[in-house]
Amino acid sequence: MFEMLKAAFVTLLVTIDPPGVAPVFLALTAGMSAQAQREVALRAAAIAFAVLLLFALGGRPVLNLLGISMAAFRIAGGLLLFRIAVEMIFGREERNKQVFADEAVSRDHISNIAAFPLAIPLLAGPGSITATILLAERAENDWSLLFALAGVTALIMAITFFAFIFAGWFARLLGVTGQVVLSRMLGVILAALAAQFVIDGVMMVVGSRNLAG
Repeated sequence: MFEMLKAAFVTLLVTIDPPGVAPVFLALTAGMSAQAQREVALRAAAIAFAVLLLFALGGRPVLNLLGISMAAFRIAGGLLLFRIAVEMIFGREERNKQVFADEAVSRDHISNIAAFPLAIPLLAGPGSITATILLAERAENDWSLLFALAGVTALIMAITFFAFIFAGWFARLLGVTGQVVLSRMLGVILAALAAQFVIDGVMMVVGSRNLAG
């Protein structure tokens, strides 16, 4: 259980990337009072947690309904996470997040920024949803592990909430160079985790063929 929870914590922390989303939060809530910013941060974290929990519990049945094997989803999910990692390493992820947030603000006039684009898709996006389904699959219907995964997800959302609240202070502490270095390091870690997901998927395919043979 400890190894799974450790992998879950690192994977979700990197895919959700609270330090990377915090500057977007600052841009979206510029001009708001501190109380309003706290409300937006809390709502965004709560909505993202609910979305990820929904996919953790219902992701596998949906895949079964569509006839998608877990091996195929692991390989596809690993490749998707690897693409996100490459964008983080080369600095494209931050630009993509900011561009998407700017477009959302121009359309919605900041009326529902906690739900969109903060909760979805900046927090509960393709990468974190994919990672959540893959991690839930590792639990193999063990409810104690699923509850533990939900606890880890809640912890990540708590970290995200505080990253939003202290975003201004954190940005000044790290500086531009520190933020770039941190993003690149997280990208390398995510690339390694993505490669492991692909390897696990390939091993599942090889193992099933060996059993069939």
